[in-house]
Amino acid sequence: MKEMKSLWKKNKIVPIFLAADDSYVKYMMVTMKSVIDNITPKYKYRMYVLNIDISVENQALVKKMETSNCTITFVDVNSQLKSIEKKISLRDYYTATTYYRLFIAEMFPQYDKVLYIDSDTIVRDDIAKLYNFDLRNNYIGAVRDQLVVQTDVYGDYVEKVLGISRGAYFNAGVVLINCEQFRKQNILKQFIELLNTYTFVVAQDQDYLNILCKDKVLWVDSRWNTQMIGKLSFPEDQAKLVHYNLAAKPWHYEDCRMGDYFWENAKKTEKYDELLQVLNNFSKADEAKDQYYGDNLQNLAISEINNINNYYNRFGNNEPYKLTRIEILKKIEEYEKMGWFDRDVEEDPPARELMPNEVDYLRRNMNSKIRSKYAFKIAHWFVDVLKRRKQFVIKEIKGLEYLRNLDTGAVITCNHFNAYDSFAVQLAFEKAHLRRKKLFRVISEANYTSFPGFYGFLMRNCNTLPLSSNRLTMKKFMKAVNRILQKGHFILVYAEQSMWWNYRKPKPLKKGAFTFAANNHVPVVPCFITMEDTDVMDEDGFPVQAYTIHIEAPIYPDKDKKNPENVAMMMHKNAKVWKKIYEDTYQIPLTYTCDEK
Repeated sequence: MKEMKSLWKKNKIVPIFLAADDSYVKYMMVTMKSVIDNITPKYKYRMYVLNIDISVENQALVKKMETSNCTITFVDVNSQLKSIEKKISLRDYYTATTYYRLFIAEMFPQYDKVLYIDSDTIVRDDIAKLYNFDLRNNYIGAVRDQLVVQTDVYGDYVEKVLGISRGAYFNAGVVLINCEQFRKQNILKQFIELLNTYTFVVAQDQDYLNILCKDKVLWVDSRWNTQMIGKLSFPEDQAKLVHYNLAAKPWHYEDCRMGDYFWENAKKTEKYDELLQVLNNFSKADEAKDQYYGDNLQNLAISEINNINNYYNRFGNNEPYKLTRIEILKKIEEYEKMGWFDRDVEEDPPARELMPNEVDYLRRNMNSKIRSKYAFKIAHWFVDVLKRRKQFVIKEIKGLEYLRNLDTGAVITCNHFNAYDSFAVQLAFEKAHLRRKKLFRVISEANYTSFPGFYGFLMRNCNTLPLSSNRLTMKKFMKAVNRILQKGHFILVYAEQSMWWNYRKPKPLKKGAFTFAANNHVPVVPCFITMEDTDVMDEDGFPVQAYTIHIEAPIYPDKDKKNPENVAMMMHKNAKVWKKIYEDTYQIPLTYTCDEK
C-alpha cells in the first residue's frame, strides 16, 4: 500500500468521486464533461462513480468520455462494502446515494485525500486546484452552506438542533475529504453509531457530516461551491464551480440562475436531447411539487427547532436527554425485530480513548488497592440501602455448589438487563464463600472513562476490567485477563455485549468470554438471572423485579480440541443452558420477533 501511495503521489493523481443511479447519469455526464474540459496534462485524473444500478449501456456511454489523462471507473457499492460490513454494524444505509461519500475512506485505503462532488454541478476551472488545498489535520475541506447563512429558519435550525454556529456549517455537495483522518478517527463507525442514535430529517447526511467534522473544517474559497441561494460575494463569472442545489435545476427552469453554464456543457454530451426533453416536460404540477417540498423542508426545520427531544437538547448541552422507560421498551421491541441484539438501547456517555497508563488492571499500585477496598465498602452499603428500600430484591440463588466446587479460575457469563445486575452476581459470588478468590468484571470503555459521579467511581474501582479502543491498552487488558484466570480468580463477562432493561430473554452470545476461557484452559460458568414482578413500584411506575440467580454446571474446554472449536462448543452449550432456564422458569418457548436466521 505504501508503494502504491508513493506511485500515485509521484504521478500526481487527482481522485474525484461522484455518485449516481441510472436515472441521474445524464446529469452526472454534464458534470463530468465540465471537469474534463478543464483538466491539464500536469495531472492524471481518476473519476469514480459510486452506484448500485447503472446499466451497462449507460456505463458504456460514460466510458466514452475518457481521455488520455482522465479515466472513469464504476464502483458497485454493494460489493465494495461487503469488506467493511464485518467491522461495523452496517445494514441498509448505503442504498441511498446521499450516504456514499461517507464510505470512500474505508473503500479506498490507497488514498489519503479525495474530492467528492455532487452530480448537479458545473466545474469552470481545473479541479486539481481544489484538490491541492492543504487539509493539514482537518477532516474535511468545504464551503459554508449559503441556505443556512442567509436564511434565518435554517440558521436557527443548525444552531438550536445541531449545536453548530450558522457560520460554521458547510455544504456537503462539494467536499475535500481527508481520508487519512477519516480512518484514524473512525468517522464511518461514528456515523453508523450516530445514525442508530438519532435521525436527522432536514439535511440528513449533511447534518451527520457537520456533527462528525465539527471544528475540523478547512474553509475553502467559496468560488469552489457557488450555490444558487441569495447574494454572491463575488461576480458570477468568477465562479469556479457552480452548484445547482435544492430546486434550482436548469433542466427544470429555463431562467435558472447561471443555467447557461449547464447547457453549454450539456450540448457536448450524448444525453443532450434527453435533457431538453426533461426541460420541455417539466410542468406546472412539477413546479408545485418543488414549492411543496421547499415548504415542507422549512416546516421540518421549524418542527425540529421546537422539538424538546431534538439532537442538541438530548446530546449537545450539559443536561442530555434521558430516554423514558416507555421509549426504552419500544426501542427494545424495534431492535428485537431487526435482530440488533448486540446494541445497547440506552446511550452510554460518549467514550474517549483509554490509554495504557490510565488503568491498573491488576491493582498492583497501592492507591489502586486502597480505592478498590473503599469502593467495595461503599458498594455494599449502597446495595444494603437498595435492599432495605426494596429497590433491589434477590429472591433466591440456585447452584452455589457449582462455584464452591471449582478449584480453578473461571469465566462467569450472565445476561445483562440492569445496571444493578452485577451486584447480584457479586453477592452470589460472596455467598459461595470462595477463599482468597476475587471476582473481576469486564466493562465498556465509556463506562470507565466517562461515567460521572458515584457510579463512575464504582465503575473505575470495583475490580473492573475496561475494554479500550486503544490497541496497546487492549494488549494490557488481555495480559491481565490471562493473569487473573491463571491465578484462580473469576471474571464476569456479559457475553451478550448489550444491556436491555428488564429484558427476560437470553440474547445471542459473542465469543469473547469463551475465548478467554479457551485460551486459559478454564471453564465457563453459565449464570442466568430470571425475574418476577414484586408489588413495589420503582420511580418510573414499573414493578421492581425480584431476581432468581441460576448458576449452572461449569462448561470445560476439551483438551483434545483446538481453541476455535472449544469456543464454538462452549458458546453452544452456554446458549442451550440459558434457553432451558428461560423456558423452565417462564413456561414458554424461547422465540424472537426477528428472522430466525
